[in-house]
Amino acid sequence: MPARRSLDDLLAHSAWYPALPGATRLHVRERMREAEVPAGTALCRMGDAPLHWYGAIEGLLKWSVGSADGRSVTLGGLSVGSWFGEGTVLRGAARTADVIALRDSRVALMPAEVFDWLRSHEPGFADYLLRQINERMHWFLGNFAAHHLLDTDSNVARALVGLFHPWLHPGSDPHLQVTQEEIAHLSGVSRQRCNAALKRLAADGLVELEYGGITVVDLAGLRARVPGA
Repeated sequence: MPARRSLDDLLAHSAWYPALPGATRLHVRERMREAEVPAGTALCRMGDAPLHWYGAIEGLLKWSVGSADGRSVTLGGLSVGSWFGEGTVLRGAARTADVIALRDSRVALMPAEVFDWLRSHEPGFADYLLRQINERMHWFLGNFAAHHLLDTDSNVARALVGLFHPWLHPGSDPHLQVTQEEIAHLSGVSRQRCNAALKRLAADGLVELEYGGITVVDLAGLRARVPGA
């Protein structure tokens, strides 16, 4: 059984933390906490005040927006190594989406005041945030174009590739404990069309379909199906 990943592991493998001065690293680490988020429960909800910046230590989560009649749209996945929620903290406004655990997850919590202090006092951290926001905007713009220009197989491949983005999701496990329905939400296609596309990607040797999950066996091959990924 693999060793339980720690908050210190997450920090050590994050692009921004090792670059901080030693005293600053100690100050940040002392202020950080972690939260357990069981599968199906919310880390935060639409309308919540932005109290923390988040990092995914273990598990898999999703951004989603729901309506009063029970419909929902999944905006993206959040896998191991992901840092997220910076836009809401920067805006200082209520959260506009839910973050829900797709499987049992553990998440690092950085208080918003620590985040703001780092942004103001550490140029390297501010540069990291600029890159982070730019990469996220580029990916979301690509999603918008993909939904209008690409075929179903390419959209499903893009959804899978997105969970392995080297900057936004640097620690993803090739075995994704995610349902085909969730991949359909991420792809913006129906469940039936998504299932058919996944079967074709599996037949091409790019993924393996398993009960309760998907294993990516050829990430480079998947990326080749997605222009600009």
